[in-house]
Amino acid sequence: MRILRAEHLGMCFGVRDAIAMALKQAESEPLTILGDLVHNDTVLADLEARGITLEQRADRVRTRTVMVTAHGASERALRRTRALGLNVLEATCPLVHVAHQAVAKLVRDGFHPVIIGRRDHVEVRGLTEDLGEFDIILGEEDVLQLRKRPRFGIAAQTTQPIDKARHLVGLIRRRFPDSEVRFVDTVCRPTKQRQHAAVELAQQCDVIVVIGGANSNNTRELVQTCGRHCSQVHHIQTTTDLDPAWFVGAATMGLTAGTSTPDAVIDAVEAWLLDHCRRAASVRSHAQFGPALLPASCKP
Repeated sequence: MRILRAEHLGMCFGVRDAIAMALKQAESEPLTILGDLVHNDTVLADLEARGITLEQRADRVRTRTVMVTAHGASERALRRTRALGLNVLEATCPLVHVAHQAVAKLVRDGFHPVIIGRRDHVEVRGLTEDLGEFDIILGEEDVLQLRKRPRFGIAAQTTQPIDKARHLVGLIRRRFPDSEVRFVDTVCRPTKQRQHAAVELAQQCDVIVVIGGANSNNTRELVQTCGRHCSQVHHIQTTTDLDPAWFVGAATMGLTAGTSTPDAVIDAVEAWLLDHCRRAASVRSHAQFGPALLPASCKP
């Protein structure tokens, strides 16, 4: 059995910077994070263990300083929070800021804004709350609900697969051939790298393990992408979710992870897989040759 890691996996620079900012600020004063800094329970539990408070509503914050998450927020939301007398720090990923700027320019240029993303996701709320009128789409059925506009300006949630975004843009162009359609690629580079690496990995493996938070959009997208190339794909958060039955008869196991997954969690899952591989090899050797033969080692 072999275990393969995706070429690109795990935490992106935006998440690492947000966590570092929170930890540094918490050293000097009590800190509340407004919402989930990142969509990963392991990371959030570690922040709380270090004395950082997590709160979903600004009017319940009891510290002087509050931090906006890596997913960003609208100017309207920031003004509401500052109006409460709170000192607001922004841990917004720079690439999310780029998406905000792109959407604002589309509106200034006279385009009706269309956002490709999950309607209930915090990043999408941040991208749309300052807009007077907009549409959010995620699938082909959403394109069918759009009404005709003279000009469509399309941007994407940063963690959407670029292939999906381009497909939906193409559908809009075909449905409204007389409309001007401008697409601004706001999918972030780390997402593109992880998506591309996930495809390459899934094409080589019998089983794929995708590590990431249950509410992590980019992790869910990795699961879906892997599922198009590998019949056995499992989304887990930690080693406690792993099931040895998944790997029975598998020759090659693949490992990838979302952009908010800590390195330590990835390493722990890989160690579990290596141990499982060694134990499986030992059982096979014992059954074939008896207890005198040493177990074969796994290739990481």
